[in-house]
Amino acid sequence: MAPFTLIAELPAHISPEEHRNIVASTPASFASIPPVLRHKEENVSVTIDPPLEGFPAQDLAHGTLYIIENALVFLSKSGRGWSVEYPSITLHAISRAESGPSIYCQLDEAAALANGDTTVDEEADTELKELIIAPQDAAALEPIFEALSLCASLHPDPASADMDEDGDDAFIDAGAFETFNGDENEELSEVGRVRSDFINNNRYAPY
Repeated sequence: MAPFTLIAELPAHISPEEHRNIVASTPASFASIPPVLRHKEENVSVTIDPPLEGFPAQDLAHGTLYIIENALVFLSKSGRGWSVEYPSITLHAISRAESGPSIYCQLDEAAALANGDTTVDEEADTELKELIIAPQDAAALEPIFEALSLCASLHPDPASADMDEDGDDAFIDAGAFETFNGDENEELSEVGRVRSDFINNNRYAPY
């Protein structure tokens, strides 16, 4: 079932304002501060491919999306829901395909393993899953994308961290990347600015 975890209630979290107040009070331990809710979007439908075992398809048709610093959470009207930790999400992008505007995500069990998830058999074949988030309000795409990018930045890829530790031994071949020549409609966000190899005004950010 990884990278999805089925839940029956919303995980503990606090608002940005509550976080500011707690930090201002100089708590005894910052590690004990609950994760911050960066965005909440009601009236959202989601599609998961392959389907999520044990989660009724009708519950994906209408619910609320919570982008919390430690997990992406969806709760349906029935109260059933799921959560995904950010290291499992290897790509997220804004899609404006003919089927309708949405947030497209790819999820990888192998990424969860790299982050220390011991619930996945290391010898088993890992499976890519596709997650499509379609808010009823198309104007919510940008805030959802920005919040996802921000939370992803809090959970860097362990492989990337290892490369950073290599220091002078690591290098990047600039010729391996294409120059971004899009117009202002294709410009990447400040938070999610990584590269743009999506076409048709899609916004893209690998984790």
